[in-house]
Amino acid sequence: MLSVECQGSPYELGRQHGSTAKDQVHGSIAFYKRLFHNSAQLDWSQVRREAVKFLPYIKQPAWTPLMEEMEGIAAGAEVDFEDILALNVRTEIAYGMFSDGCTSIAWKAQGTSFLAQNWDWDIEQSPNLIALRIVPSPPSHLPRIHMITEAGIIGKIGLNSAGVGVTLNAIKARGVDFAQLPCHLALRTALNSSSCTEAVARLTKVGVASACHITIADATTGGIGLECSHKDIVPIAMSDAGVCTHTNHFLEEHAPGVVDSHLVEDSPTRLERIRTLVAQEGTDAAPNFERIERYLQDEEGYPYSIYRARASDSTFETLFGICMDLTEKKATVAIGVPVEKGKQKLELRP
Repeated sequence: MLSVECQGSPYELGRQHGSTAKDQVHGSIAFYKRLFHNSAQLDWSQVRREAVKFLPYIKQPAWTPLMEEMEGIAAGAEVDFEDILALNVRTEIAYGMFSDGCTSIAWKAQGTSFLAQNWDWDIEQSPNLIALRIVPSPPSHLPRIHMITEAGIIGKIGLNSAGVGVTLNAIKARGVDFAQLPCHLALRTALNSSSCTEAVARLTKVGVASACHITIADATTGGIGLECSHKDIVPIAMSDAGVCTHTNHFLEEHAPGVVDSHLVEDSPTRLERIRTLVAQEGTDAAPNFERIERYLQDEEGYPYSIYRARASDSTFETLFGICMDLTEKKATVAIGVPVEKGKQKLELRP
């Protein structure tokens, strides 16, 4: 996996991202061209026309740095801005017509706070994943960020120097609001925050444009889930044991008209399994890398397990597993099939 280090103004952050990961950005665009065409019968010109419907909203002053960073990526990768915008609003354009299957867990106990997930997606996109480290320059007071993302996308899964971490679970519920914040830009907004409380307040205030589940956590508060639809955001608090888990279906009631289409049949069984694994540890257990990484490698129900392998009728599998220690502000990332010997492992330190 390519590691990309960016430092400077928002535009310069994007330019360095785009130029360093130019091949991967072009790869992301090519991948989503094929995916939208095959899964949603949309050609790329139609995708771009849908994407620009967000411009009146994200051109507002509050989102200027995000716009400038995307413009920088386009310049660095030598592609059109509309191509980069389309990548960053890909979830909204799809209206839930296709999605990934992921399992996430936040766990706070005995002075430690962890956040982890497997990210399951089409194997063809694997070469276009990057480890992106962002260092804003003064006068910005934003935290540093280290995350795993798809090249060209400015917000994804990782943590920042304030100890705030985020994960993402796809949810298949149709509907989009072009006057709210797209899912991946919401992830970046959370990573630009100094605490879990601040991140939750910001997203709750502005709303998220489409269905998804975002877990936000830090060392002080622990984790909270935000079940988002284009009409509402419903919080999911930690259990009495300090645990917050999620997969790929709504756990709470949402506004009238929001319908969960249950994108993958194994979502409830994976949720039950991750909760069982935690419960088996006993009430005195605390999270650590070894314990949580073992959960992410769990194969019960294989190939539709927490660690997902490709089935005969699918090109989806676990592309990476990430485990974040938000107290120590570091993360481990297992690239590819977690149970294979010699797997690549990265460390993130914002």
